[in-house]
Amino acid sequence: MGLLTRKKEGRGAAAAAAQLRDAGRHPFIQIDGYVPLNRGETALYRAIREAVPVVDAAICKLVRLCGGVTAACRDVRAQEEMDRFLRTVPTGRGQRGIQSFLDQYLDSMLVCGRAVGEIVPAADGRGVAAVLCGDVSRVEIQEGESPLDFALCVRDSNGTVRKLERQELLLFTPFQPEVGAPYGASMLRSMPFLTEILVKIFEATGKNWERMGNVRFAVVCRGEDGMPAQERCAQVAREWSAAMQAGRDGAVRDFVCAGDVDIRAIGADNQVLDSEVPVRQILEQLVAKTGIPPFLLGLSWSSTERMSSQQADILTSEIAAIRRSLEPVVERICETWLRLKGYDERVEVDWADVNLQDEESEAKAALYRAQARAVEEESGDGNL
Repeated sequence: MGLLTRKKEGRGAAAAAAQLRDAGRHPFIQIDGYVPLNRGETALYRAIREAVPVVDAAICKLVRLCGGVTAACRDVRAQEEMDRFLRTVPTGRGQRGIQSFLDQYLDSMLVCGRAVGEIVPAADGRGVAAVLCGDVSRVEIQEGESPLDFALCVRDSNGTVRKLERQELLLFTPFQPEVGAPYGASMLRSMPFLTEILVKIFEATGKNWERMGNVRFAVVCRGEDGMPAQERCAQVAREWSAAMQAGRDGAVRDFVCAGDVDIRAIGADNQVLDSEVPVRQILEQLVAKTGIPPFLLGLSWSSTERMSSQQADILTSEIAAIRRSLEPVVERICETWLRLKGYDERVEVDWADVNLQDEESEAKAALYRAQARAVEEESGDGNL
């Protein structure tokens, strides 16, 4: 009777079923559920840059293209010394030269919408010891009665706002500031919504490949052979796990089971959504915001690989606009150095030409210009 009772309980017992799925979200949680917080979005913009390599590449290219600055002062005696200062001034973390400072400064300005720096005078008061970049997330602006009156402040651990000393040695540049928004606007300001969708597509693609690329199997047992359901499932699961583990170890082990057993791959009959079109549409919007031609970022969206003159002109104007934002910073650094050295503080900033054409095109253009000058000279001699 005991055996019959146990069999009867086994038939009536329900097989244990479990559904397992990781409830985690994509690693860039700042992008999900974005709400504008004025000055609190710095971490969000940095997460966007880290999550989308195209955005990071575009910012790096803009920073490199905006390089090449020199300065000319009125005092001829100070020119050579100032050139040496611009090449060798310490900028922190083992870097030297005004260009390394401008790279950090411009990177912060594009990503965070503003940049903060500091001119450190020499100990003897004659010269500049270093030019350093600051953390924009710690700096706040305290406006005065007039639009020209403002001060840079920091918030202490107790929550009080403290005005920084030596405001004349601090550098602050907002990127494309708006009326009533003195902190500037990041280049990535319009990207959170689209970036959230893009990250979800990539995350879903990775999960699909993880589930279907790394094949999982479903084992279904049908019929009754006298063994309780839970014991039968435990036996099949144990033997199947041993067979799979042997395969991971490089050995071949067969799985044999009596009865009506069905083994199939999970997700083999599912169709993965095509992500090429939505991903391209989103990337087009993101790249358009940076102002860089797509093929410079490794995106083959057109049949030509050469930059047209129109694209070159547009990109050159974008770089010139960014340089205009950096020019007052370079002027203040050079003026402070000249003033501390006792020279005439008047200075003129000059930028290197942006070269976006290949050598062959430049050589042809030089040849055409030379031929045009020769024709003009010949025609002029003939008229005489």
